[in-house]
Amino acid sequence: MSLPIPIDRDRLETFARRHGIRRLSLFGSVLRDDFRPGSDVDVLVEFEPGRTPGFFRLFDMQDELSALLGGRRVDLLTRDDLSPYFRDDVVRTARAVYDAA
Repeated sequence: MSLPIPIDRDRLETFARRHGIRRLSLFGSVLRDDFRPGSDVDVLVEFEPGRTPGFFRLFDMQDELSALLGGRRVDLLTRDDLSPYFRDDVVRTARAVYDAA
């Protein structure tokens, strides 16, 4: 499945390594037919142990990732940020675009 947004994999890998990201996945409308030019990009991240940033650093990372994805608004979330009501569905359907493993 191709994505409706261009992703520079080298820049994404550099971003992920610099921030201690183990896995970065996309979920939500970016993976569905209802993705539109004004849609945001939902991003799920898993950090290396001991590398989880604080709130303000996470916000800065979100802005940096937005620039990497062509200026689209980005919602950057961890598994713990997700509502327990839909967490399992998000994790199951998310598509990894970076995996350090």
